[in-house]
Amino acid sequence: QAQVAESGGGLVEYGGSLNLSCIVTGTIRRLVAIGWYRQGPGTQRDVVARIPRGQLPVFADSVKGRFTFSTDYGDRTATLNLQMNGLKPEESAVYVCSAQFWGQSPAIIWGQGTQVTVSS
Repeated sequence: QAQVAESGGGLVEYGGSLNLSCIVTGTIRRLVAIGWYRQGPGTQRDVVARIPRGQLPVFADSVKGRFTFSTDYGDRTATLNLQMNGLKPEESAVYVCSAQFWGQSPAIIWGQGTQVTVSS
């Protein structure tokens, strides 16, 4: 059974930086994409960055130029690090990592999420 674990959330001041880490365990050769999503109070869950293997990454327009990523793929684990710079209070949310696989059920695995709070 694949698993997703996140770390790196916390409290940061306006304009500050945080690095979120997502570790995926499972059959990595079946991994299609890893992504970070966020959900603020009373809002829907929106994509922050989605990294398909072998394809161009997709970033939310609001974070382009401020957020960058790095990935590492092994046989049984994969890691997606999201470097978030220039954080704004409206970006306070629970950040959740997901991993999409092919040929297995469930195809999408979600982590528990990590809280990011940006003070003004």
